[in-house]
Amino acid sequence: MQPTDIRDPAYFHKVVDCQFACPAHTPVPEYIRLIAAGRYADAYLVNWHSNVFPGVLGRTCDRPCEPACRRGRVEEQPVAICRLKRVAADYKGDIRARLPAPGARNGKRIALVGAGPASLTVARDLAPLGYDITLFDADPAAGGMIRSQIPRFRLPETVIDEEVGYILDLGITTRFGERIDSLRALRGQGFDAVFIGSGAPRGRDLDLPGRAEAAARIHIGIDWLSSVSFGHITQIGRRVVVLGGGNTAMDCCRSARRLGGAEVTVVVRSGFAEMKASPWEKEDAMHEDIPILNYLVPIAFTHADGRLTGVTFQKVRPERDATGRRSLVPTGEPDHHIPCDDVLVAVGQENAFPWIERDLGLDFDRWGLPVLDPTSLQSSLPGVFFGGDAAFGPKNIIWAVAHGHQAAISIDLHCRGLDPSIRPPPDVAIASQKMGIHEWSYDNAISLDRRFRVPLRDKAQALADIRAEVELGFDDALAYQEAQRCLNCDVQTVFTDRLCIECDACADICPTDCITFTINGEEAELRTRLAAPSPDLSQALYVSDALKTGRVMVKDEDVCLHCGMCAERCPTGAWDMQRVLIEMAQAKGGASCCKA
Repeated sequence: MQPTDIRDPAYFHKVVDCQFACPAHTPVPEYIRLIAAGRYADAYLVNWHSNVFPGVLGRTCDRPCEPACRRGRVEEQPVAICRLKRVAADYKGDIRARLPAPGARNGKRIALVGAGPASLTVARDLAPLGYDITLFDADPAAGGMIRSQIPRFRLPETVIDEEVGYILDLGITTRFGERIDSLRALRGQGFDAVFIGSGAPRGRDLDLPGRAEAAARIHIGIDWLSSVSFGHITQIGRRVVVLGGGNTAMDCCRSARRLGGAEVTVVVRSGFAEMKASPWEKEDAMHEDIPILNYLVPIAFTHADGRLTGVTFQKVRPERDATGRRSLVPTGEPDHHIPCDDVLVAVGQENAFPWIERDLGLDFDRWGLPVLDPTSLQSSLPGVFFGGDAAFGPKNIIWAVAHGHQAAISIDLHCRGLDPSIRPPPDVAIASQKMGIHEWSYDNAISLDRRFRVPLRDKAQALADIRAEVELGFDDALAYQEAQRCLNCDVQTVFTDRLCIECDACADICPTDCITFTINGEEAELRTRLAAPSPDLSQALYVSDALKTGRVMVKDEDVCLHCGMCAERCPTGAWDMQRVLIEMAQAKGGASCCKA
């Protein structure tokens, strides 16, 4: 193998697993250290720069960072990264003086369709650069699905108002209660670019026998949640069946439980493990005494005298054919009937663009999604960009934020007459953590500290009030203890081969056997000769240049815990611990918009 080029920012970015897994690439270890130091406002602004909605995401994020967390190498549970993000939001104090101000107008006008997280991110990035932003949404307030589909017991409205307000205060022109019915007409208003972040607003229905006859008590999940959020629906029948296994279904069943549903049942066609809902969402539902029934496929709505009486299901089991393809086949058992007063259908969402004329030159694929440049998010119609669920179908808030950042870069380049597909490089800062020959400016004790649980509101109180937040969040003491579980994986082990005397002391002391001194070879063969098994091919091997004996140092980045013991033990200083801070580029000038 060739020696590793650690000067490439992409190399150490990938090694910081949590940051790399975050679509918005939030520098997680950096803000966790700030929380441990009690610098909550600084931690909040690190988050705000990357993910825009720390208080919202600290309660609702799908947490792609946590499965990637290096703490999972030494115990079962990762660091509670998401809940620590909320700590920064809860304890930050007043940070308005440190936020950017609207920039001097540059003469360019941008239209944003939909006031959800993707559009709001575009607005946040472009307004400080002087762009004149107009935000359109049919709802009476900004937030999109953050406001309309996430129940208040998970996300208080005050948090939404605060973080959306930070963006609207940048001089954004808002056109709420105004639905866009024609892209041609919108473009005719003289905008220099249009960003479409209208989400996936249409919930999938089930065309089953009895659907029309029982329509009055069968509700599309996302529409029903929106009606609950805006106060149009305040009660539901005593017996409720929720169809679907995603996070929307979990929000539906828990909301129904609070609006009078004494017997709420979730029914899923797949197995429990295959459900799309996050594990903690399923856990929360079951904690509130909501059963989840699996391997049941709805086949009919039953009704009498024009009124819904229940749902009939066929029992199925998973089966794989000779090629390994999985399908669900009937078990042959009698159908299963569940009586109910209401049904909430949460079996998926679809994009809907009836307002985009098909003769404008904007191409759609066979699934009805816009054909986009994957880098710039520009459509086949120059100057029209997409992001969030409107771009690639339903995902989650943090993906919408990531799309917003990329679209803002593209819009800025487009408006300056440059190629929107060109991405600016990230900002990278590298600093040694050495204080003495064997002393470091950070703490990284490797211990089996169990993950701390977030305190919950009493269940009876929580179920009695649909606006009472269930999770109470970490206090500062618990936050400190949880933050101490972070392994600081952005502090990298950096090897200088010319200083190495090949004493092998680092390999001897390594608690995970991630360091091996051996003869070089091709990667696949070399991995078989390492001191510890190296099955994860997605993470790199750190390979030195040839040493005096002809051997090379090989470190498996997937196994390393960044504990620093190699650097402490090395008698010559060949190992150093260097903190690598990577901030992904935003629209021109955006990287310096926060006042430190």
